[in-house]
Amino acid sequence: MKLKDKVAIVTGGGTGIGKAISLALTDEGATVVLVARNLSRLEEAAKDIKSKGGKAKAIQADISDHEQVKRIIAQTVKDLGRIDILVNNAARGTFNNADVVDMDPKEWHDCLAANLTGMMYCSREALKYMIPRKSGSVINISSVAGISGVPKESPYAASKWGVIGLTETLAIEVGRFGIRVNCISPGATRTQEFEDWVKVSAADSGISYEEMMRKITDNNALKRIAEPSEIAACVVFLASDDSSAMTGHNLVVSCGFHLVHPNMIH
Repeated sequence: MKLKDKVAIVTGGGTGIGKAISLALTDEGATVVLVARNLSRLEEAAKDIKSKGGKAKAIQADISDHEQVKRIIAQTVKDLGRIDILVNNAARGTFNNADVVDMDPKEWHDCLAANLTGMMYCSREALKYMIPRKSGSVINISSVAGISGVPKESPYAASKWGVIGLTETLAIEVGRFGIRVNCISPGATRTQEFEDWVKVSAADSGISYEEMMRKITDNNALKRIAEPSEIAACVVFLASDDSSAMTGHNLVVSCGFHLVHPNMIH
């Protein structure tokens, strides 16, 4: 097992990519602390992990609240003694579908608070425990929206560009302590959140859900979308010693979505 006896925190760990990440980490021997606002989903995910022989616990929290983040980190250290891996996965999408001049500024503030500021809070507090031990791996989940502009989705795109910038900055700041900070940018991935986004985008474009999905896959190098387990496998790689010389890297896992036509939806 690549992560035997390691302790990992996964934000947004109750559903979708986050749940897949949590399962993959426990499959490799890590104990995982799942964090999100929805306690019932967290507890269900933790139950699934335990039923497969993994170790997991759920902590309900809103990572955009600094005091709640401090509580998550302190409780993890108190209960499990250490933090080896932090996966900053929690995020909210935006169904803004409006140009910057027309959007509701609240969308901007709420999206950046969840996707970027919360990530900074989690990294800041976890690193305070990693630095004295001179060991740790931080993995931030960005998006292909963070490497190419996305019209009508400026809050989400800006937040994900910020994730990549934060990743590179932290990698420089904490590298001397033996801590690695990397980033993954998924493209279209089969989750409920993605399907909801496709429905909204299809309606905005005046086409059916099925036609929108065909447009996405047809304009994709591998002619398919990714599965959550494929993103999770990359997280395991970055969390393990297999990537011991990697830091400050943005790993794009998009089935080639970003190569063919990054803005094709709009």
